[in-house]
Amino acid sequence: MQKKGQLEVFSLNELIKDQSDYTNFIVSEINDHALRIAVINGEFHWHKHEDCDELFYVLEGELFIDLENDETVSLKTGEIFTVPANTMHRTRSNERTVNICFEKVSNDINGNNN
Repeated sequence: MQKKGQLEVFSLNELIKDQSDYTNFIVSEINDHALRIAVINGEFHWHKHEDCDELFYVLEGELFIDLENDETVSLKTGEIFTVPANTMHRTRSNERTVNICFEKVSNDINGNNN
């Protein structure tokens, strides 16, 4: 069985060009990892992923990642940041922002908020 995204060419920009509401979905799977694309305009809830790092790469806009130690990381177009497993965090933006995230396929994007 062929995994999502293999032997397939597509445009990330086309996948979300008319999207303004929050969305987050898998674009392609690589071994046991996934490449997700997300559109956010506002904030996502506080959460953590107990056994999965998340690498964020901003394609458009500015993404803020608030961390449990009262630190906020600001990512602009073309910048990346990795949130280590078991780190409480939330993502947010002040305008439509598009990012891709590299993480395990099995990762629950809603995480654990404890």
